Amino acid sequence: MSEHLKSRTTAGVEKFLELYRVEPGVPLDLAFDELSVLIGCIKHLNEEAEMEGDKIAGSAARILSAMAKALINDMEVGLNRGA
Repeated sequence: MSEHLKSRTTAGVEKFLELYRVEPGVPLDLAFDELSVLIGCIKHLNEEAEMEGDKIAGSAARILSAMAKALINDMEVGLNRGA
């Protein structure tokens, strides 16, 4: 990742499921790594839900999708703060 991302951090303003929020101060290069892992899990769970009719996997995918969306939004705020 570029030095630009290492010097920027998450803002810590986004919440998801009204119970959790993104932690402030996480370097964006690390946040991108975690986002990649989340998206991989979401993809796998969605495939399980579709192929096997697994409602629990579908529910887990929805929860992780909310987490990923909050992380993306928070990372955008963090990027714009340093601009």
